[in-house]
Amino acid sequence: MPKKPKKEFQAPKGMRDLLPQDLPYWDKLIAAGQELAQDYGFFKIETPVIEDAELFIRGTGATTDIVEKQMYFVKTAGGASLALRPEGTPGVVRAYMENGMASLPQPVKLFYYGPMFRHEQPQAGRYRQLYQLGLEIFGDPGSVLDAQIIQFCFHLLKSVGLKKIDIHINSLGCPQCRPTYRKALLDYYRHWKDKLCPDCRRRLKENPLRLLDCKEEKCQPIKTQAPASVDYLCDECRRHFKEVLEFLDELELPYFLDSFLVRGLDYYTKTIFEVFWEDKAAAPGALGGGGRYDNLVKELGGKPTPAVGVALGLDRIVELMKKEQVRVSEGPNFKVFLVQLGLMGKKKSLKLFERLYQAGILAAESMSRDSIKAQMKIADKLGVKFALILGQQEALDSTVIIRDMQSGVQETVLQEKVVEELKKRFKK
Repeated sequence: MPKKPKKEFQAPKGMRDLLPQDLPYWDKLIAAGQELAQDYGFFKIETPVIEDAELFIRGTGATTDIVEKQMYFVKTAGGASLALRPEGTPGVVRAYMENGMASLPQPVKLFYYGPMFRHEQPQAGRYRQLYQLGLEIFGDPGSVLDAQIIQFCFHLLKSVGLKKIDIHINSLGCPQCRPTYRKALLDYYRHWKDKLCPDCRRRLKENPLRLLDCKEEKCQPIKTQAPASVDYLCDECRRHFKEVLEFLDELELPYFLDSFLVRGLDYYTKTIFEVFWEDKAAAPGALGGGGRYDNLVKELGGKPTPAVGVALGLDRIVELMKKEQVRVSEGPNFKVFLVQLGLMGKKKSLKLFERLYQAGILAAESMSRDSIKAQMKIADKLGVKFALILGQQEALDSTVIIRDMQSGVQETVLQEKVVEELKKRFKK
């Protein structure tokens, strides 16, 4: 019987490896995000990447695209229904309730980053395993926090070299005023029912706000004449939204009032926003988005708790960083290169490597190579100041040859004095 050909394994569709040449961008972005979040008074939290599926169905909305089309469901051996997290907020809300954070001084400010999973058609900047950095604030209804979250987005993106950012912003109102808007939207769209795409005809019955989220070309002319939510806000929601915009004006942050912005999740109330690259033709889509979700904690079984948050798409931000040729670290700043010859040279080099590290002197090496010529070539390419040569004789004599890579001058010193000698030379 003929043998089966060996299978060539590949990353699953829509998922990919983050390679060494890409990771300096990721490291720069994550480090900047983490440092800035802490400077803004946020504390880091990590939640499981897999949760009870019902948490996302109730938290995100049963009729949202995320739940209906994109969630990865997992059945356990015991019959439990779990899901890979498609977004971070419901898990953080669950953690806030489960761990008694409502009893802490409010507001509670949390941040996280990590992978999310959505089973959708892969395209530019959109992956089935995507990465997000998110901020959540619980326990304060103040409009100033909406503005602070938006300010954070501008601050972070500017700090990683992306300055051409603007915000699309809208208000969806609250449970008191949204029904009036919902009715106006239904009344308008019913006149166009026969001209809508199949998804919009379904949304008309199940979730009318999603009508404004449609990207189908045939629905765009209809959408442009649809009622705007800001025209139906109650006095409280109008005041809140006006204050948010005044804060943004004070901060001199660019924004665009977008009456068609609804976001793809059901839990939002009042302020919603999305972050865009100024040149949308050259961008992979929204770089992030968020808003207020004052009813979500209660809907998931907790006490009424105002909250606001944002999630930034790290994949898309990294793409723009590359496109804008943002400068990133080229790797460790090696000061010396360890050149070793023979077994005894390798042994002594490993020990010397550790001593140099403890002294704060970063040493590069190529222990797998035996040729001194090949090793010196690498040292020259790295641009180190000194090569430390340890061969059989040096190992026996407990010495090291220090070679100045620029002048070629060599000097033999005792191994126990090499750190002290290098520090002197670096000072010069």
